[in-house]
Amino acid sequence: MAALTDRTLRSLKPGDPERSDRWPRGGGTLTAWRREGEAVLFYFRYTKPGGKRDRIPLGEWEGTGGPLSLAAARDRGRELSARYRAGDRDLRAILEAEEREARREREAAAKASQAEQERQQSTLGALLTAYAEWLEVKGKSSASAVRASIQRHVAEPWPRLWATPADDLTADDLLSVLTRLTDEGKLREAAKVRSYLQSAYAAGVKARTTASATPALRALRIRTNPARDLGTIEGANKVRDRALSVSELRAYWRRIEALPDHEAACLRFHLLTGGQRLEQLARATVADYDSDRCTLTLWDSKGRRSAPRKHVVPLIPAAIEAMHAMAPQRAGDFIFTATAGESGMVSSTAYVRCRAVMQAMREAGELPGGGFSITDIRRTVETRLADLGIHSDVRAQLQSHGLGGVQSRHYDRHDYLDEKRAALEALYRLVTGDSAQVVPLHPKQGAAAA
Repeated sequence: MAALTDRTLRSLKPGDPERSDRWPRGGGTLTAWRREGEAVLFYFRYTKPGGKRDRIPLGEWEGTGGPLSLAAARDRGRELSARYRAGDRDLRAILEAEEREARREREAAAKASQAEQERQQSTLGALLTAYAEWLEVKGKSSASAVRASIQRHVAEPWPRLWATPADDLTADDLLSVLTRLTDEGKLREAAKVRSYLQSAYAAGVKARTTASATPALRALRIRTNPARDLGTIEGANKVRDRALSVSELRAYWRRIEALPDHEAACLRFHLLTGGQRLEQLARATVADYDSDRCTLTLWDSKGRRSAPRKHVVPLIPAAIEAMHAMAPQRAGDFIFTATAGESGMVSSTAYVRCRAVMQAMREAGELPGGGFSITDIRRTVETRLADLGIHSDVRAQLQSHGLGGVQSRHYDRHDYLDEKRAALEALYRLVTGDSAQVVPLHPKQGAAAA
């Protein structure tokens, strides 16, 4: 049979028998055939072990628009012929098996490449950002503070660490973040950042197998937690124990009662509700106020609760008066406010107003026990109520703390509303200088001292 030439290929017509190259017998041969239309296709023809002929397509001739020249087709055909003569007699089955293996290798390489890309994108910055977003989704009041802290103490001073894959970092890498803060004497801030790093890594690792995790955390696929090996920050947890004495507390009340409402109504409300957490007060709206029962419902998300705890605070008349004084002409729904209700009060605003009162008291010699901040008011309320004989269970219910035990969570369904109201009325009598005799609602609580 005549050898294939470009002229032979051009002369092929649809339906013509295939043309073959002149190759030695027993090694297969190169053939060409024009299908319906214009394409001339090359094949390698050989005989299978059972005696049946088979053709393996090589591609289209360049003369009809394909990628293969006649020379290239011959080269490919000779490669197959060499394999055939070497013993690959069932050539099609072998080539298909090789293609499957090559496809598996390509897919594995693509997956590895994608995993590496994901790992490169799963940076410490991405982890900490996703953690802050998770806190927001969970309704944690600390979310904004966490976001600000990691931006200030990790993202800005440590851009290389921020952009490094989280799984590549070691405890030594993370320790440098804390060392910078401790060297500056910011021990408490270092302890907070350590906690944020540990919690973020723990949340990232857990998210891989937790259906309720946010997609952003789960997508990071964090596998390691180097932050768990970070040691505690010595000296960071100095427990504050400042509690105003009765005389100091009365002096504080006299000053915040005398100040204009726009300056001190929030301080009066904070004190007369039992020193509630500022963040929780700031989230309360008019929908949380029950004018019939004279109560305010707060939602306590502090700690590891999966859902905020409902916390009902009774409002005595003086507290209701302070509540209205914060928004005499209401412009929004928020109750604890410096903007007539348009927004909840930022904690720093309450801190500043309390600090101004404290400084005035210090200048007037009304603070023999030293300065204080608004966070000390909560401790003061607890301490002074204890002095009055208010039972620890009632104090815990009033300030929503220490209620995570099995008894409180599963068995104690008493709302303590009357006891909490009696405690706040006793507190009011104490700060106003009137009789502070507590009349217990239940004999088991015992009589309270004046």
